[in-house]
Amino acid sequence: MSDTPELKYTPLEEISEIHATLRKSFKAGKLRSIEDRKTQILQLAYLIQDNYERFKASFASDLGRPTLETALQLDSTISDCKIAYDRVEKWARTEKAPFSMNFAALRPVIRKEPKGVVLSISPFNYPVWLALGPMIGAIAAGNCFVLKPSELSPATSGLLAELIPKYLDSDVVRVVLGAVPETTKLLELPWDHILYTGSGRVAKIVCAAAAQTLSPVSLELGGKSPVVIDPKCDLKTAAKRIMWGKCVNAGQTCVAPDYILVPEQSEQTVIDALKEAHKEFYPSAPDMSSDFSHIVNKSHFNRLKNLLDKTSGTIELGGQTDESKLFIAPTIVKGVKGGDSLMSEELFGPILPVVPVKDVDAAIEFINSNDHPLTLYVFSQDSAFKNKVFDNTQSGSAIANDTLLHCATDGLPFGGIGASGSGYHTRKYTFDMFTHLRSSIDSPSWLVIDMALGSRYPPYTVRTFFL
Repeated sequence: MSDTPELKYTPLEEISEIHATLRKSFKAGKLRSIEDRKTQILQLAYLIQDNYERFKASFASDLGRPTLETALQLDSTISDCKIAYDRVEKWARTEKAPFSMNFAALRPVIRKEPKGVVLSISPFNYPVWLALGPMIGAIAAGNCFVLKPSELSPATSGLLAELIPKYLDSDVVRVVLGAVPETTKLLELPWDHILYTGSGRVAKIVCAAAAQTLSPVSLELGGKSPVVIDPKCDLKTAAKRIMWGKCVNAGQTCVAPDYILVPEQSEQTVIDALKEAHKEFYPSAPDMSSDFSHIVNKSHFNRLKNLLDKTSGTIELGGQTDESKLFIAPTIVKGVKGGDSLMSEELFGPILPVVPVKDVDAAIEFINSNDHPLTLYVFSQDSAFKNKVFDNTQSGSAIANDTLLHCATDGLPFGGIGASGSGYHTRKYTFDMFTHLRSSIDSPSWLVIDMALGSRYPPYTVRTFFL
């Protein structure tokens, strides 16, 4: 898009200074008190609320996001602020260890302490929720925080860089803008935790760099999230929910349905249901609709177009592309095989391959022959069918009869397994990720303690004390 704003990148020499400032702030106990944490969390909520329309405009510039999709992301982030504000005191409370007669006198507890200064490298596709969500949890845990937002969403990243210093304490939270050189400089520094959200290719670079400073890393990497369809399911509802999950943000969602596995004899029936759902969503055409986003940039557009051009499957719906608008129509491709171009990588776009298989056992075998996905979707009203798929596969999440909603469901962790990521976040799980569980005992100077545990002292005798 020609009118996309340019980011003013953070000078490389300032990055070490930012790191040192936050390290000093953490040691000074800037966020030691729960009240100070709550103040910053509240300010984050006001940051979004006060600038709601500006964020809507930035989303439209970066991704062509429909107004409702933008509102859902902003409202969800404000909700996350409220949850953290209301619950942080409980989350941070010191826990007593389970009662044990042997150790009760030692008063064993688990202290919930911040890790220190943490770094989050966030992606372009949900540039507020995936940028501010980790920030909320890190602040709630008492950490200082550096955000490196994506250079691929310049309008939103620039807006965050402008607003965060106005609403939050710059001794606690800082934003670093940039691309590869700035990220490389960040990764040269020691961090108390790094959260990276993005591709597996870049994750290997992040992990290799973090290993040099022994910085712990959590990863959210996406992957090819399959949909397994039971032909006896409520197909009309299933088709609407699958198409919605694929079309939100033009498929640029880490947990978007990536491909469908369906018994061969039901392939066309499922495709017809998907086409009907598409017709309901976009009665004229998606490129004429204000309810459909565009691809983030030309590089991702060309990647998707190249995969689509090389497919051996048959395009049953869509297929239209327009580079000048970064537009790719919602596209359904029939008869896709395992070695197809569309199966070579996570699509991260509005293309939906349909892979015919013999039966549910073949679907399970297909899933297990590939990397563990971030999410596995099953559409069925049969408990035995759902359990068979879930019990015989591995994935970050196991979702029946809907798409995407688990990410916003309070109380559920969000994270991958294997190649789809490591660690868990969202709300309390983000707090936990950035929290050090510090074991502590306070052993009294009672004679009875040394009488009970006296055999630990030399000189040792035949008498042995079992802990």
